[in-house]
Amino acid sequence: MAPALTHPTGVNFIDEQHRPVHSDASTYYGGEERFSRSRTYSASFTHGYNPKRPPVFGDEWHQRSRRMSHDEKSTAPRRFLIDVEETIRVVLEQEDTDGDFQISVTDAGPKLMALGTATSNGFKTFDIRGTYMLSNLLQELALARDHGRKRIVLDEARLTENPVDRLSRMIKYSFWNALTRRIDGEGLEIICADPKNRTGRVNPRIYVPHGEPAMAEYYRQVAREKPHLNLDVQVLPPKPDDPVYVKSLNNKPGILALAMQEVDNGKGQKVLKGIPFVVPGARFNELYNWDSYFISLGLLVDGYVNLAKGMVDHFIFEIKHYGKILNGSRSYYLCRTQPPFLTDMALQIYNQLDRSDMEENRRWLKRAIQAAIKEYHTIWVAEPRMDPKTGLSRYRPDGLGIPPETEATHFTHILEPYAEKHGLSVLEFSERYNDGTIKEPELDEYFLHDRAVRESGHDTTYRFEKRCANLGTIDLQALLYKYEVDIGTAIREVFDDELELEEDFALTPFPPSPESYANPSRWERSTSRLQKSEEWFRRAEWRKGIIDKYCWNESKALYFDYDTVQEKQSLYESVTAFWTLWAGCASEEQCWKLISHSLKKFEVLGGLVSGTEESRGKISLDRPNRQWDYPYAWPPHQIMAWVGLERYGYLEDAQRLAYRFLYMMTTAFVDFNGVVPEKFDAVRLSHLVDAEYGNQGIDFKMVPREGFGWMNAAYQVGLTYLSTGMRRAVATCTSPEVFFGQSSNAQPAYSSQAYAAANNDPLGLAMDTLKLSSPVMQPATLSQSPGALEQEHPESQQAQHGSHAESR
Repeated sequence: MAPALTHPTGVNFIDEQHRPVHSDASTYYGGEERFSRSRTYSASFTHGYNPKRPPVFGDEWHQRSRRMSHDEKSTAPRRFLIDVEETIRVVLEQEDTDGDFQISVTDAGPKLMALGTATSNGFKTFDIRGTYMLSNLLQELALARDHGRKRIVLDEARLTENPVDRLSRMIKYSFWNALTRRIDGEGLEIICADPKNRTGRVNPRIYVPHGEPAMAEYYRQVAREKPHLNLDVQVLPPKPDDPVYVKSLNNKPGILALAMQEVDNGKGQKVLKGIPFVVPGARFNELYNWDSYFISLGLLVDGYVNLAKGMVDHFIFEIKHYGKILNGSRSYYLCRTQPPFLTDMALQIYNQLDRSDMEENRRWLKRAIQAAIKEYHTIWVAEPRMDPKTGLSRYRPDGLGIPPETEATHFTHILEPYAEKHGLSVLEFSERYNDGTIKEPELDEYFLHDRAVRESGHDTTYRFEKRCANLGTIDLQALLYKYEVDIGTAIREVFDDELELEEDFALTPFPPSPESYANPSRWERSTSRLQKSEEWFRRAEWRKGIIDKYCWNESKALYFDYDTVQEKQSLYESVTAFWTLWAGCASEEQCWKLISHSLKKFEVLGGLVSGTEESRGKISLDRPNRQWDYPYAWPPHQIMAWVGLERYGYLEDAQRLAYRFLYMMTTAFVDFNGVVPEKFDAVRLSHLVDAEYGNQGIDFKMVPREGFGWMNAAYQVGLTYLSTGMRRAVATCTSPEVFFGQSSNAQPAYSSQAYAAANNDPLGLAMDTLKLSSPVMQPATLSQSPGALEQEHPESQQAQHGSHAESR
């Protein structure tokens, strides 16, 4: 039975505004409900006898006749008249069998519901069928409720919308907005919420950098004007990244102030206002370093240039006041950074700025390049990150004690032996170790590498286990090569080959050596001379030489990390080797060898995995999966490979990889209520991962609100690589193996069993991932016929309103 309608007796509910069908929710559901006097037959049944017959699911049959291809089809777009709350209740009661407030292929409901048509005032009904249509219905109802609607006229086209168009639209008009934050009086309540805070204190605390008295006074005024916040305003010391000081903040964590701008308050006065920025989402509710780079690429695709520009402004502010672009803008991140992307981020944005004021654009880029030069000299090529003997840079942050932002039990298995040794509980030992009462040099070494892993952004992976701080990683060398080329190019092309540095800091010697690094007091100062492009191009050429010397392995046709302590390559095969293509530091021959010999090691059904299965090693109860190892796929690795392959002329390979990843994203979106997660198991095509931390971006009710920052960006960027035909194929959830065929020279890095799973119904994959004990019937494979595609995901065939049959 269709959900009951409760509008007043004797009237019709009408919607004559004819909003664009695929507009954003605020446009589509905005406005008031309107009624008119009814003169229709259907109204007589609105609050009395209702002749509609419900489907009967007794012995696997029902009274609802199946629609046939020759059935009469309406020429006008179909619209439904819906009572929002009642329909939400019925949908969840009937279809959400696992109680997670989502409609997915793993739910065991009938996947069929009758809705009253608007043209009949709800008297006649039409069946909507299948996971995709029903989950879209639930999402639309939740959005209508958000906008205060009790009844709606809903276009069927919103339920059958092409899934690629729908996801891209939601990212552009909904997700980015939901992930946008500001640190000021209006945004503090949202940004101060920290799911990683385990101290028990929930009242907000903000740390303001030394040398910003106006900003400190602004926040004190906010605290006075909003006493209910209980806002604690603290001013940091001149050197806020001192490890002892940072450790002292572990029990009083807080948000770090970011850049602000002066705006007119409408009364002729200038007031401070936070510059908006985008957070990754889920438990990561602050500005992050390398996340922001990939997020900015998505923002640029969607036209949010000023929002991306503001994030660079925050990075300039962080370098000035906190000494580095921070891992994240919380007090416990003050000692460490993340992979450096500032120069490319700034140049990408600069190229899309409004051309009406080029002088202002140049001033803005100048600030960004000046900040990047300071970060380069004071962080990346300065000790302890620099290894003067090889000239390789490493992830090697300062810090003391146990990282406080991790989950409570994350280090229990590491700490237990030490706790037993001292006859203490793990909690007691942790407290004494953190305050320095107990000394454990081996544990100090462990946490040195653990902090380095977190600074690398790849936390965690067996690639870096107990050695990360000693590794000159190939990804970091490639990024610094790009820094050097970008800085040199900007100086030459934008600043007439001369750039003055305004902040005073030490310039590291070049080329590096143990002797030149032995006496920092003799180093040049930044204000002593102008920066020239020639120096930066020499640095880049020299770095390319040490990358080839220490990281390139000719026999294996792959780049590897170099262990500066053991003085040998670490032979873990990592997909970050392809970052050299993004940076442009590989020769044409090296590129060809990477693609012809090594790409197949990482390419699986859903894109590129982080590392090879062989390098990861055997997984067991004592050696569990790590989330940055095989079989997991992450957006940064995909985007870097796409751009790098295109840069060297291998566009078809870039398109194939983009297709694989977007196919995986789209099938998850279709089959799991619009989910957009942090990462995927790219072999099993599943967001339901069993690695540490689980997954982010999947815990929502009824409608996805945010997606996940860099996954949103990967979708928008990935679509720019697809041809029209590829985009259509992704929208019909056509498997990459069906679309591309099995090429004789392509040997993706997954087993025949995994390939067989690629052609199964997504329900089978989901059930297998969930490890359900009951047997799952496998439907026809995609490879059988073109018609099978329509049976697998019929909901995406939006033009065929009368044939939404589902075979699940």
